[in-house]
Amino acid sequence: MTLQTAAAAGDRARFLAILKEKSYEKRKVILSSGRESDFYIDCKQTTLTAEGAVLCGRLICEMLAKGEWPEAVGGITLGADPIVTAVSLTSALLGRPIPAFIIRKEPKKHGTAQWVEGTKNLSEGMKVAIVEDVVTTGASTLRAIERAEGAGLTVSRVIALVDRNEGGAETIAEKGYRLESMFLKEDVENA
Repeated sequence: MTLQTAAAAGDRARFLAILKEKSYEKRKVILSSGRESDFYIDCKQTTLTAEGAVLCGRLICEMLAKGEWPEAVGGITLGADPIVTAVSLTSALLGRPIPAFIIRKEPKKHGTAQWVEGTKNLSEGMKVAIVEDVVTTGASTLRAIERAEGAGLTVSRVIALVDRNEGGAETIAEKGYRLESMFLKEDVENA
């Protein structure tokens, strides 16, 4: 694979193939929502590979370019960490740099006691994109939005690598946000 900054033909299919190979497992699991599922999608297994990170960054930047370009990109640790890093790095290579930020699952216990890391790169009212690896119920996404807005940011985009089609997009829409998904669970299952 040669280093390209813009998404190339075939990137989406290649990223989907890696997701299927490394991130999809057919087994019984309890999801963070508390629901039981007969399959699991652990996108970190893909986004933590060099090729997966490059493709993820290019494909999300391509999605971002089709709408309002955000001033920063962030999400809840740990699933969003490699995604926001890939997007921020790719945006810089494209000449449209956007900083990344990470939202903690609970506030830091010492020092600043903050929810959001990377605040020195952010400013009040900044328009940001929230990214997720997988959306099921949308609860985690809404927590990320709440924490970002609590830090003075304006959430203008919400993007997921995979939507499990279990009501998350609708729950997010009820709060006034539109979920943009790279793939649906069926795409991954059928890849």
